[in-house]
Amino acid sequence: MRKSSAKKRPLLPDPKFNDQTVTRFINNMMWGGKKELARKIFYDAIAIVDSKSEEEEGIEVFRRALNNVMPAVEVKARRVGGSTFQIPIEVHPERKIALGMKWMIKYARSRNEKSMAEKLAGEVLAASKSEGSSVKKKEDMHKMAEANKAFSHFRAR
Repeated sequence: MRKSSAKKRPLLPDPKFNDQTVTRFINNMMWGGKKELARKIFYDAIAIVDSKSEEEEGIEVFRRALNNVMPAVEVKARRVGGSTFQIPIEVHPERKIALGMKWMIKYARSRNEKSMAEKLAGEVLAASKSEGSSVKKKEDMHKMAEANKAFSHFRAR
């Protein structure tokens, strides 16, 4: 490594739930620096989730959904002797969260509901029940890693 890695900037917890994970999610969802809009969409989505799930609060459903989406292993392409292998590697905790959030946002955006808040609420509810596109993405990633387990001895050193 030539340069030292960038310092991790501390995130302020969001005002409503006092949670840094929520702030990270809102930051990932934000487009064009419009944080207040992203925050409003997220809070509206959590309110929708709250009204649809009877037994627990919306934020708890969101946390469970995020846990269901976070991958444990991923594959990385590595060239060995002229051919490229997909090598399964464990995902670092920070990257787990980042991937889970990105997938939830990506698949929420591609849903068919009316507003972004409804789309996000739908994706959160689906992910909390271990279904939906973002959970399928995680399962596909795990299947890919499982299929390429034979190449794990090429792991980057």
